[in-house]
Amino acid sequence: MILRLGVQTMLFLFLLRTAAVLQAADITLWDVAAKAEITLERAAGKYPAPGIVYVGEFHDNAAHHAAQLAVIRSMSNRPLAVGLEMFQHIEQSVLDAWVSRELSEEEMRRAFARNWSRDWHLYRDIFLYCRDRRIPMVGLNVPRSITRKVARNGFEALTPEEVGKLPPIVCRVDRDYELFLRRVLGSHGSDSHFRRFCEAQLVWDTAMAIYALEYLREHPERTVVVLCGMSHAWKKAAPEQVARQNAKVEQVVIQPSVKGRWRPGSVSKEDTDYMILGLEE
Repeated sequence: MILRLGVQTMLFLFLLRTAAVLQAADITLWDVAAKAEITLERAAGKYPAPGIVYVGEFHDNAAHHAAQLAVIRSMSNRPLAVGLEMFQHIEQSVLDAWVSRELSEEEMRRAFARNWSRDWHLYRDIFLYCRDRRIPMVGLNVPRSITRKVARNGFEALTPEEVGKLPPIVCRVDRDYELFLRRVLGSHGSDSHFRRFCEAQLVWDTAMAIYALEYLREHPERTVVVLCGMSHAWKKAAPEQVARQNAKVEQVVIQPSVKGRWRPGSVSKEDTDYMILGLEE
């Protein structure tokens, strides 16, 4: 029988660092196209190799990160890389040093805080797993100062120097993308404010897509597991930007179910391929 761990149990395992590790067999997925439950182990055999697998998260949810690690572990029989929304692309050398054991944990903790937040403890097991198994980690993000400025003032407010820190991005928010963001995130204030917010999200999605594709071009034998917020993992977000750049790249999206919002029956195959069950608080 498949063991389904509730969030409290998973958080207990995560924080107390017991000898038990969340395994693929501990997780059940909902196969959106088949409208049926499937084990993580069986689903892993259907993921693209090579290609991109997105695993969405709420950034402050320990259970989501434990599930992400289980997904990575379930794919350990193939060449992998782990792409990170949490690290800027310009700091790739830090991730390379970590994987090659040239960086201490304290140094990585400080680098993580500089790039993302002080929540290193939530991501620590993933980083340790990649380091211990020499799985490359790839920074996919742009400087946060840029996305914040776009959200406040719009893409056109960026200086030439700031644009130069981005990959080649055409920031045109189409109607479908705007409607998608309204559906998953809400309106976010006035129309003009929401438009700027959409531009910031599009910069984020497009940059992650471009950097993931760059890595795949240089390492065509690998599957890139992208860890990012749920809003970026939906098919209309970063995966759509990948498809626009290179439609031949195979992609799979895995999202955690969210109580009261995202559950089997409330999403379609145009949203995601799989949902992780049993993580609701």
